[in-house]
Amino acid sequence: MEVPASPGWRLFVPKLVTTFLEGYRPADMRADLFAGLTVSIVALPLSLALAIASGVAPGRGLFTAVIAGFLVSALGGSRFQIAGPTGAFVVVVAGVVQKYGYEGLVTATLIAGVLLIMTGVARLGTYIKYIPFPVVTGFTSGIAVVIFSSQIGDLLGIEAHHVPADVIGKLWAYAGATGTFNPLALATGAGTLGTILVLQRLAPRIPAFLIAIVGAGLVVWLLGMHVPTIGTRFGGIPSSLPAPHLPILSFDAIRTLFPAAFTIFALGGIESLLSATVADGMTGRRHRANCELVAQGVANIACAVLGGIPATGAIARTATNIRAGGRTPMSGIIHSAAIFTMMAAFAPLGSYIPLASLAAVLAVVCWNMAESRVFGLIVRSATGDRVVLLLTFGLTVFVDLSVAIAAGVVLASLLFAHNMARVAGASAYVGAAPEDIDEFASPNRQVTARSALPAGVEVFRLSGPFFFAAAAEFEDLLSRSGGTPKALILRMEDVPVIDTSGAVALKRFAKSAAAKGTTIVLSELNAEPAKALRDMELKVLVAATFEEGVAIARAMVEAQN
Repeated sequence: MEVPASPGWRLFVPKLVTTFLEGYRPADMRADLFAGLTVSIVALPLSLALAIASGVAPGRGLFTAVIAGFLVSALGGSRFQIAGPTGAFVVVVAGVVQKYGYEGLVTATLIAGVLLIMTGVARLGTYIKYIPFPVVTGFTSGIAVVIFSSQIGDLLGIEAHHVPADVIGKLWAYAGATGTFNPLALATGAGTLGTILVLQRLAPRIPAFLIAIVGAGLVVWLLGMHVPTIGTRFGGIPSSLPAPHLPILSFDAIRTLFPAAFTIFALGGIESLLSATVADGMTGRRHRANCELVAQGVANIACAVLGGIPATGAIARTATNIRAGGRTPMSGIIHSAAIFTMMAAFAPLGSYIPLASLAAVLAVVCWNMAESRVFGLIVRSATGDRVVLLLTFGLTVFVDLSVAIAAGVVLASLLFAHNMARVAGASAYVGAAPEDIDEFASPNRQVTARSALPAGVEVFRLSGPFFFAAAAEFEDLLSRSGGTPKALILRMEDVPVIDTSGAVALKRFAKSAAAKGTTIVLSELNAEPAKALRDMELKVLVAATFEEGVAIARAMVEAQN
């Protein structure tokens, strides 16, 4: 009995609605409350640090955590996703802000939000996850290097003006401003970093980032240390959300900012679905990819309108939510409310937070992002994966993130096509000994030996998906096989699908064979390949079984004689 398919609209029902329909109990509320508060303590310092690293005011990171944290949890397709600013966006955001200002970033984020919604509505969420792992590792490791390079100035207390966006330019700018080195800033950053590492090692359940930053702020205040703080550079942290603001959109602005918007869209989609997949692996649940993309799109549009920066699912914060006992999307909503409450209540105290301590937080984030162990494993793996990883990493660090992702995906796709063509292709049976058992006989074994084939008849077996790369291998194999048989049987039983390139290759080969007097017979053709070949108007003889194909070939040979 066939199970009826679920209505399409179910793919877009938020998990929050699902959990309430299943029954939301007091025990669930208690678990979500504890988890949400725990995640908010982790997210608060990260949001400040990521905003500063992105080249915007620290408050914009908090706005993003509040807005995206609420909307993604309320509308998304994952029970556990925690959304907010992430390290993946830092490089893109910093570049856009430096070149086009914050207004340009707002426009790019709006476009990216629309693209995310369109992708989800079109149900393309499943395909976004098919990004090769070496590409993901390469650009995340590269981003880690770029982010860390941007924090060297704050860690050392160097006051460099007009710092370029590229890594080499940053290093030269810092080297030229070494005369402004502040040893107190270095001591503050080192003390913060040491505190974080010790707490994470000895008491992993304690919010190391928040304790280290609060401690650094207290020490700087009590000792009267002259180090740059959020107050001295940015004037403090806002205590409420700003009024909505839309940029003036024009065709020229959209065209100019579309590449940056597409990068934000791609990174947001990839990281959000990757985070949701990680959450599924930790909990045994399943997320709704397309619903999640729509929620991410709505959240990014809202962040742009309300003074935030791009947002996506944060893997580390989502994992923290699960480990803290979060059960439903309510934990993400509570996390959002908690950050807003802390922002409203303690905004004046945020002015005392040293920038060096936030740079130390980002140093730890960068180390975790770099995934040095995984990076090393891929470097020691297959040559193709190693090349893709190093290419993506190098382009991310020294050229541009958009170029890195595009080049990495293209190269990985070409390598995949090459590897698939080696598996999926054509096998020739030419010159086999008469006593050999015929490997291309059908199960009923009516034709069991190579010698049973009529003179002038040859056989090829095609196997695997017959797509563009396999078609190229097939044509190459036939060109090298030599000889011109009177009839050629192509066994197709192991070909589940043929794409347009494969169909064109077969059509081109059939036309060439006919010109040489060779009759082509396709045997055991499956339904999908048959349709693809009909669509391409391929005119050849078709046999339901291999034995029927042999009979047709024999008749054609005898007719020619």
